This record gives sequence, C-alpha cells and structure tokens, in this order.
Amino acid sequence: MLFELASLSEDTGGFFALFQYITFRAGGAFFTALLFGFLFGRPLINLLRRKQSNGQPIRDDGPEGHLLTKQGTPTMGGVLILGALTIATILWARWDNDYIWAVLLVTVGFGLIGFVDDYAKVTKQSHAGLSGRVRLLIGFVIAGIAGFWVATHHPEALANQLALPFLKDVLINLGLFFIPFAMFVIVGAANSVNLTDGLDGLAVMPVMIAAATLGIIAYAVGNVNFANYLDVHYVAGSGELIIFTSALIGGGLGFLWYNAPPAAVFMGDTGSLALGGALGAIAVVIKHEIVLGIIGGLFVVETLSVIIQVLYYKRTGKRVFLMAPIHHHFEKRGWAEPQIVIRFWIISLILAIIGLATLKIR
Repeated sequence: MLFELASLSEDTGGFFALFQYITFRAGGAFFTALLFGFLFGRPLINLLRRKQSNGQPIRDDGPEGHLLTKQGTPTMGGVLILGALTIATILWARWDNDYIWAVLLVTVGFGLIGFVDDYAKVTKQSHAGLSGRVRLLIGFVIAGIAGFWVATHHPEALANQLALPFLKDVLINLGLFFIPFAMFVIVGAANSVNLTDGLDGLAVMPVMIAAATLGIIAYAVGNVNFANYLDVHYVAGSGELIIFTSALIGGGLGFLWYNAPPAAVFMGDTGSLALGGALGAIAVVIKHEIVLGIIGGLFVVETLSVIIQVLYYKRTGKRVFLMAPIHHHFEKRGWAEPQIVIRFWIISLILAIIGLATLKIR
C-alpha cells in the first residue's frame, strides 16, 4: 500500500523515493511486524487466558514434565504472528505482485485451518480437534489453488518445471504433475512444522531461519543481475517476497518474546500450519522446492521420525524412538528442554547455510 501511495506523490526524488527500494520496504515490514508483536502480544495473551480457562490440552502419554510445566498455558498465539505478518506485508509490499497474494492466501488459509483445529481442542479439552482428513482435504485445496496461481504466473520457460540444486540450466518438465507436486510441498511443509512445534520456541526460530534464507534466495532469484551471476533461474517479481519473509521474521521475534521458555503462550496449529505452508509456498514460487528440504531439514527429520515410529510399531510392535517426534525422544533420554531447543536451532542454522551454498555450488 505504501508503495502505491508513494508512486502517487510528485516528490519522486525525495523521501518517497525510498519506497521504491525493496530493501527499505523489507526493513519497514520487519519493524512494523515486530512492533505489532510487542504492542499486542500481552493483551492477546491476557484475552486467551480469559477465554481458555484450562489452556491447551496436554497429552497424558507425553513427557511427564509437561503436565507440570505446561498445564494451563493458552494456545492460538499464532494469531499474533499472522496479524503482524499480514498487516506488515499489506502495508509494505506491492499490491500488483501476484506472488505476494498467492503466499498470503496459503498463509491465511492454513492459519484458519489451524485456528478451527485449536478452537475445537480448547472447547472440547481434547487432542482430537479437527478431523485429520478434513484438515488435509482443505489444505490440499488451498495448496492446489495457490499452485495453479503460481504456475500460471511463472515465466513461460519455467512454467511447470522443477529446478534441481547444484545443477545449472537443468529443468525437469513435470507438466500436469506440477500442481500435485506443489500441493505436496506446501501441505508437507505445513504439517512438518506442525509436528516440530512441541517445545517452547522450538518451531518458531527454525521457521524464521528458513524464512530468512528463502528471503535471500527470493531476492537473488528476482534480480536479473544476481540471477545471472549465480546461474539460478530468474523469476521476475519473486524478489518482492523478501517483504513477506521480513515481516514473518519480525512477527516471529515478537511472538518468541512471549514464547521463550517458560512460554506464556503457544502458537498452536494456528501458527505452525500457517508458517509451514508459507515456507512451502515461497519455495514453489522461487523454484527451490528441493532446497527447502535442505533448509528445513530439521522439519523433515521430525516428520520422518513420526513416520518411522508408526510404520515400525505397526510391523513389529516395537518402537525405534522412546517417543516421536524426535524432540520428545531426547526429552525421554533426559535432555533439558532448553538444551534440545538451542541445539535444534543450531542445526537449523547449519542447514540454512548449506541451503544458501546451493546458490553458488553449481
């Protein structure tokens, strides 16, 4: 919105000229979202506490300490991140950029799915929430719309193509299978982050690290000079997504202020599904779906730990891990919660650096 308003000004060489620079608007989006989080974080938590007398239901079969330390903590704090992210993006991003609207569609859509799920859990004081099949069905519909939207706006040479990391000028034409592939990436990313969100601060920091990395890649992919220098596929307009990722980081930091151990609020499915879906959607736009698997390797491992646990248990009646997802396995082994969280943050940062390296190792 501010970009459009600045374009109407006759003072094109003065202060309003700053709004033409994507880096300036990215900084504005970051600080807007961060300020939103600080201003509305405490009032939102107080509201959630009044509405949720018992807080988020805690699993009886989970780590024993959770029943003592997390009982009564309100959930649905992802509303804070979504509010900060959406408002900051709408304020600072260009409204004529279709990629921004596609990613926002996924983020808000998955956030609504999570909100309904969290609301059902809190009101029923049950872990059942929204039916898993319903969640997946709605998620695939939203992802399908976004995937089709993005595919129709990609450059003709890149439409329905899959780019491979480490290899320049290599594209695999997925044809009609691109939309299902995009749906899998978006829904998979959303649910992977959702599975990771089990300890205070565990999911939000890796999401911010991944968002920052994808934002850098989006800026490079959306700049013809950088794209040519790095031998990556140029996607005109995708650089605008750095506005979105900056807002996500600002909103995430504002939320982390209250989610740091011991958490005053949980993001719930409202936040985890929305943020994971956003990462998947960005990766689809910038043609770095496989690189997302590297950058978000922590989320992949968390998901695989659940899949392995379930399949192995059904086959043998035994467990590979003491408890899945894998962060609970380490809890069962006696690791302190902050120890797990910080070490997982470190792993996320390492994986992000490896993901960035794919830009030049070709």
